[in-house]
Parts: sequence; structure tokens; C-alpha cells
Amino acid sequence: MQLELRRFGARPRGHHLMRERIRELNDAFRTTFRGGRVCMSGGIASLPSDIRAEILEKVRTFTAFTEDNDPSGQHDFGVVDIAEHRVFWKIDHYDAECRYGSEDPAHPAVTTRVLTIFFADES
Repeated sequence: MQLELRRFGARPRGHHLMRERIRELNDAFRTTFRGGRVCMSGGIASLPSDIRAEILEKVRTFTAFTEDNDPSGQHDFGVVDIAEHRVFWKIDHYDAECRYGSEDPAHPAVTTRVLTIFFADES
């Protein structure tokens, strides 16, 4: 029997590859809105259609990721400003039926990505 010791909090081998794959899948989904579901909060949905279209375009083209706003490196959260509105967006990873969290967000066959767009006070 071989015993493997890991320090507390150590990441498994290949973790950076998994993070890169999740980031690629999140970016592909966010920039095309294909491969998952896009949801808007009630507040966002109640905005005029031209403002909603501008919000969607800002989310789709968002590239301002930093260590401060993307500590996981997965490109799963962002903030955009439209007129006087500060809008948040978040990508979550669910299982194929959207009942539970995905066991493997790096594997699209078992993961449904859900992009939610909302105001901060709606979180």
C-alpha cells in the first residue's frame, strides 16, 4: 500500500489544465451564448430592449479579467456599466438536468452552463 501525503489545500495534478479548459468553455459560452442557458433577473428584464441589448453585448465582449475580479481564473464573473446601471454577470456550472452542481465543469457533456445577468441588489 502506497500512501500519498499532500499538504492541506494542495491542488491535484492537472488542476491548471482543468482551470484553463473551464475558462475556454466559459469564454466560448459567454461570447456566443451557445452551449448553455442565459438568464436575466427581473430588474434586467424590465429594462427597455435597447438597454438589454447593450448589456448583452457588453457581457459578450467583456475582457477586463484581473486577479482581483477573477481569482479562480475561470472567467465566470464580471461587472459592466451601462448608462447609470451597474450590472453583474455570473456563470454557474450545473449537471445536465440543472438540478445539481456539475461534477466536472471541464466536461461539456455533463455540464450545463448558466449565465445569470443581474443587478447587485438582486443577488
